[in-house]
Amino acid sequence: MTDDRERWALILGASSGMGEATGLALARAGYRIFGIHLDFRAAVAHVDEVKAAIEAAGSEALFINMNAADDEKRTSALAALRERFERSKAEGRDPYVRVVMHSLAFGSLVPFLADDPKAAVDRKKMEMTQDVMANSLVYWVQDLWHGGFLGRGSRIFAMTSEGSSRVVPSYGVVSSAKAALESHVRQLAMELARLDTGVTANAIRAGVTLTPALMKIPEHDAIIDAAVRRNPTGRMTTPQDVADAIVALSDGAGFISGEVIGVDGGEFITGS
Repeated sequence: MTDDRERWALILGASSGMGEATGLALARAGYRIFGIHLDFRAAVAHVDEVKAAIEAAGSEALFINMNAADDEKRTSALAALRERFERSKAEGRDPYVRVVMHSLAFGSLVPFLADDPKAAVDRKKMEMTQDVMANSLVYWVQDLWHGGFLGRGSRIFAMTSEGSSRVVPSYGVVSSAKAALESHVRQLAMELARLDTGVTANAIRAGVTLTPALMKIPEHDAIIDAAVRRNPTGRMTTPQDVADAIVALSDGAGFISGEVIGVDGGEFITGS
């Protein structure tokens, strides 16, 4: 059946890395892009470049600079999207959010134990990381579903990593958030299916990818070296690899849900 609805992609973390690459790839595939990002003054010029590239692809870029884990700001952002949808409906189109990509990389990179207790994780850092990198997915999906933004065929993707099940010294707080994120994806997939929504949810486990988030990990050099050594392709995963996978999975693949899908050229299965 031909889907003649107006396709939108909501990308949480749209201004860099995998979110940036996926937004542009989806724009080229005919999606309009609703991007949520958190950038300060020095990075705003790059955000403008991302939006311009989306528009140059013949699409539309509606971007909001905000904390994606803030409840009030989420409500305000979705009100802006609803207003935009009403314009489309007034012009005879049927808009819906076909793709949701959760690609938020903002968390604490500190150990659980340190000689100086102030250098270790505390409740505030732990809960902030869990809220941004895991729990926010649930709250966005709840509001999208209750607000009628999702439709049959909508696809939800959450970016995870092998850190959800493997240890890196400074990655423990983020690792726990990634494990929770994968659990949230499974629960959402099950509940969306039982409600007969026609909406799927999957986690994308990218291989080690050169992104701003990776470079903030203190052990990034060792992680990069290990990834290149392990990966049977002899190279790291790229943001474009991830973008291409999401574009492909967004068209069809309606019976794949609740999975952790590796996009890494075989890196994860190759061992240490």
